[in-house]
Amino acid sequence: MASYKQLTAQLEKLHKEVAVAREKEIAQAIADIKQKIVEYDLTAEELGFTSKRTAARKPASVAKYRNPKTGETWSGRGRSPGWLAGKNRERFLIEV
Repeated sequence: MASYKQLTAQLEKLHKEVAVAREKEIAQAIADIKQKIVEYDLTAEELGFTSKRTAARKPASVAKYRNPKTGETWSGRGRSPGWLAGKNRERFLIEV
């Protein structure tokens, strides 16, 4: 039976062999993939790689309030604008 030191040395040797074999196979796989991309004139989008994600956009909120001096509007969502702070909001409501 092999000793602990002999087995760990064998294990290290096998790990190195696995790493070398993996690197060779990865290099070959990349070369094959590149060759197919050129052969079929494929794009990143066709392969499922997009540079930008297409997020579902919410439609813009309808304005509910308008500043009569500047025409600036606010939908009522989020932080209220400075021109509306401390004032009666009903005065600025947009009539529908």
